Amino acid sequence: MKATQFLISTLKEAPADAEVISHKLMMRAGLIKRLGAGIYNYMPMGLRVIRKVEAIIREEMNRAGAIEVTMPVVQPAELWQETGRFDKMGPELLRIQDRHERAFVIQPTSEEVVTDIARQEFRSYKQLPKNLYQIQTKFRDERRPRFGIMRGREFTMKDAYSFDRDAKAAAHSYDTMFAAYKRIFDRFGLQYRAVAADTGAIGGDLSHEFQVIADTGEDAIVYCPTSEFAANIELAEAVNLLPARASASQALSKTPTPGKSTCADVAHLLSLPLQRTVKSLVLATDELGEDGLVNKSTVWLLLVRGDHDLNEVKAGKVEGLKGGFRFATVAEIEDHFGCKPGYLGPIGLKKPVKVVADRTVANMADFVCGANEVDFHYTGVNWGRDLPEPDVVADLRNVVEGDPSPDGKGLLAIQRGIEVGHVFYLGPKYSRAMNATFLDETGKPQFFEMGCYGIGVTRILGAAIEQGHDERGIVWPASIAPFEVVICPIGMDRSPEVKVAAEALYEQLRAQGVDALLDDRGERPGAMFADWELIGVPLRVVLSERGLKAGTVEIQGRRDAAAQATPAGDALAEVLRRR
Repeated sequence: MKATQFLISTLKEAPADAEVISHKLMMRAGLIKRLGAGIYNYMPMGLRVIRKVEAIIREEMNRAGAIEVTMPVVQPAELWQETGRFDKMGPELLRIQDRHERAFVIQPTSEEVVTDIARQEFRSYKQLPKNLYQIQTKFRDERRPRFGIMRGREFTMKDAYSFDRDAKAAAHSYDTMFAAYKRIFDRFGLQYRAVAADTGAIGGDLSHEFQVIADTGEDAIVYCPTSEFAANIELAEAVNLLPARASASQALSKTPTPGKSTCADVAHLLSLPLQRTVKSLVLATDELGEDGLVNKSTVWLLLVRGDHDLNEVKAGKVEGLKGGFRFATVAEIEDHFGCKPGYLGPIGLKKPVKVVADRTVANMADFVCGANEVDFHYTGVNWGRDLPEPDVVADLRNVVEGDPSPDGKGLLAIQRGIEVGHVFYLGPKYSRAMNATFLDETGKPQFFEMGCYGIGVTRILGAAIEQGHDERGIVWPASIAPFEVVICPIGMDRSPEVKVAAEALYEQLRAQGVDALLDDRGERPGAMFADWELIGVPLRVVLSERGLKAGTVEIQGRRDAAAQATPAGDALAEVLRRR
């Protein structure tokens, strides 16, 4: 490719609405152009990166035995109504009607459609296993699109779906996809972690996220540097920090704490470690009547140590809270505790509540908690003596750096990541809802055991840039860079020698299968170099009249501090060695 035949549209400054570094650099480098809120045109430079990402994905999915299909962006609502997701997904699911007022959705994912394919095509156990995948446009009507393509509304995703005869076979398909994903992300050249994750709204039992490591990532990744343990913070098990409960050594005392409504303020006032305090969080669950109105509400008191934070995903797995919960209203809190938030605790309740204690809190002794009276806390609180044992003891909190690893092999560390891939074992969740069956060896119908596997194709671009950039621009991994090599001839429009040498090297590289670009625009060296550093091409070859007279060219990697003078006759071999 020659630059004059291509579209290069770099900017000196990023638009004012660009927030994160990937958004700024993608706009400045001319990879994307904003069309509407969360909707972008992918310009030729950006599309080249997308196509390279897609090529790697296709090669590894095909290698793993998956079969490519394409499912429509616009899907009949009836399929989504079969699974109940037409109503459950909420406003992120874009619903439309055609001219006949028939309901459709713009797909955010394709479990329903692919399950419909399976129930029509896969009649017998002899046809299994099967894995169907697509690389297709998706749309999710984000409430607040932001961060460019990182949190856009329209995006490209690779989604795959496996169909198996039983759970054992489905686990094998899951492992096959997990291995394929590792090969894909290895080939992308990105630093990543595969972490155990919560299954979220899609459902299922087994789940892993593939997180690209970046300081700007939205997700917290928990891992043990001395073992194989890695998990999303939502799922990471928090072990009990107190192996046994100590005996009471203090008397219960109602202590004035004027104006101190947080655990940190109370601990400071009383000159106690924050770890001696207990934080109260009040939730509620609603029981609905046949008319859809709230028939009965139950109030729950969740207790975590003062220096810990509640993990709402874990809370949602407590029996009784699994069906969904909300934070209690001030009126409900005052009705049950006789006090406004800030001084709440499990002693002296006006009405009964369900008490759930975090594992560590359940083993605490002589702790501090709210007295259910403004400006007062209890000190010297002990289970059994001053209040009943909790109704439920559960893992409720987020882990923190330095916690023991759940596998007992070291201490936990935390880093930030950007989720770009996710694999789920779904079981029969969708096949049962859609009555998708096959006939087993005995001729009896059985529901498919399913898995689903997604990679955010366009999100890879943003994640790669968040991980790889400097003050000059993007630093792409070679495997997904828009071009592998850029040839920068200085004075090509004035020097026949430079023009001949540059075009010869360009043709030699092309003949060797190198994805090279010849910048024949006649730009000044500074402007030309700045463009390609911004765009992030991994290798730059500079030819000048002076250099050619000396028999050399300059080769510089995007991460190199300085250029390397190379004999002109060795330029091809050196580029091939370094690509």
